[in-house]
Amino acid sequence: MADNETELKVVEIPPTVGVRELADRLGISPVELLKALIANGIMASISDSIDYETAAIVAEDLGFSLRLEGAAEAEAAVAEAQAVAEQAEAAAAPEVTVPGVPWYLVGEDEKSLEPRAPVVTVMGHVDHGKTSLLDAIRNTHVAAGESGGITQHIGAYTVSHAGQPVTFIDTPGHEAFTAMRARGAQATDIAVIVIAADDGVMPQSLEAIDHARAAGVPIIVAINKTDLPNARPERVMEQMAEIDVVPDAWGGDTFFVPVSAATSAGLDELLDAIVLVAEDSPPLTNPKRMALGTVLEGEIDQQRGVIASLLVQSGTLNRGDTIVIGTQYGRVRAMFDEDGERIKVAGPATPVEIMGLSDVPDAGSRFEVVANEKAAKALVAEREDATRTTATAAAGPMTLDELFAKAAAGETKTLNLIVKTDVQGTLEPVLDALERLSGEITVTILHAATGDITERDINLAAASDAVVIGFRSHPDGPARRAVLAQNVEVREYDVIYKMVEDVADALTGMLEPIYEEQDIGHAEVRAVFSIPRAGKVAGCAVTQGIIRRSARVRVMRDGAELATGSVSSLKRFTEDVREVREGFECGVGVSNFNDFEEGDTLVFFVEERVR
Repeated sequence: MADNETELKVVEIPPTVGVRELADRLGISPVELLKALIANGIMASISDSIDYETAAIVAEDLGFSLRLEGAAEAEAAVAEAQAVAEQAEAAAAPEVTVPGVPWYLVGEDEKSLEPRAPVVTVMGHVDHGKTSLLDAIRNTHVAAGESGGITQHIGAYTVSHAGQPVTFIDTPGHEAFTAMRARGAQATDIAVIVIAADDGVMPQSLEAIDHARAAGVPIIVAINKTDLPNARPERVMEQMAEIDVVPDAWGGDTFFVPVSAATSAGLDELLDAIVLVAEDSPPLTNPKRMALGTVLEGEIDQQRGVIASLLVQSGTLNRGDTIVIGTQYGRVRAMFDEDGERIKVAGPATPVEIMGLSDVPDAGSRFEVVANEKAAKALVAEREDATRTTATAAAGPMTLDELFAKAAAGETKTLNLIVKTDVQGTLEPVLDALERLSGEITVTILHAATGDITERDINLAAASDAVVIGFRSHPDGPARRAVLAQNVEVREYDVIYKMVEDVADALTGMLEPIYEEQDIGHAEVRAVFSIPRAGKVAGCAVTQGIIRRSARVRVMRDGAELATGSVSSLKRFTEDVREVREGFECGVGVSNFNDFEEGDTLVFFVEERVR
């Protein structure tokens, strides 16, 4: 590969060029060009035509820089983009850890933050019209003239409503939503739950709501299919109120919007609700820093090689930037917007496709732009070392006690549970028994349902630091594999009282420990000795119990406490000892105290944990 720092020979080509013609313009053999294409994952024959972006990638590997015919300003644009990246690097704040702050805003100066477009994920039960609703919004609110098919590749698009941009992510479902969270990527600001007015709340509707709640994402309910003669939107509102999702019209804090994907009715009202929720807690960004964001999807295109769909969440992504995703890196050699148009710059909340990676990234992975290839290599090496360390430490699934200890070490005192039971008749008693255990520790049921423990349950637990409780319910095959892969603990029970006892014991372990002082022995000072460089030592007789070198001691005189300290020395004659029992004599030194008098009482005590 040609060194990026050396001068590349510039060759002009049209937007589409044949393989043979390109080889002629570059002055190389067609065979050499075909080898370079194959090396980039592009299977082409000598009679095929390739587009400009593909040609530019391969030509650079061969030591050439391509330029569109009649576009001499391209080089100046690249130079300008590199200058912007360098300025953003200088403005970047140092990395720190701040609880509750999105990862892409960690370390940012509040003065540099600006509101950005909200990012919305649409979820719901199968056949309730999620995809139709997304299509209706897109067809109604995206400007005419777009190319169409590219949206399915990016998996996201931006619409404008009342002058406010809104970005929609088209995920396959709440499983993908939670998989992103499990990888540490929170790409969504608002969740729209689609519920059909004729069907009402279904099991997958409940799952979608539970997943959104676990992520701490605001919810808007879109009641779809209101144009049908058997539509019952009021029944949907009643069902949702039963699970504490109360409509704003009934005094709650959740917007319920009747819509019809078939007739486009209510779409403006739905977008109004999204804008209002975003205004209540506006998502923020620093547009002047180097880009950070989330991978939406990755694939190999037969003609273009590795393609990654990205959502920029903070900063600005430029063509030519060096990008790191996990333990791979590359240079953004080409970038496309949702309409398939080539672009040079992508700001916050913008979905884009990029070319330039060597491997397909995982959906939900984080990406970040770094200064240059040297910085990328250093960051990747650091992550590879951390991965090896983590793999060594995580030899098996995290136990229940370890998960509780993790929660106890933090500021949050919440135990997250996912509960599955065999039948509906046992679900309510199990939930009631568990919820009654809340006290200083809050028991939060993230999701509860009947049936086998599924892979979805395990993924939700992994993303939410939750424990899975199965009452006469067991993991199915995929769930068992996910348990090992995700380090999730599953507890199975057949008797309610045993389940309650285990969870109660665990909650006790999560509480801040309480210690009480327990007296273990008394000693009376019979003589006082001065020891050079050691101060005064009390010659004592143990009058009660046992005294230990590891204990603490209170010095008492006439019933009043003079001092409390640790035992600095404990001797029998000239030998150091660990303990002395009642009826024996010894010499005792107390740290930070030298004013012993005959008749003083030394009370030895230890701190024992009582909870």
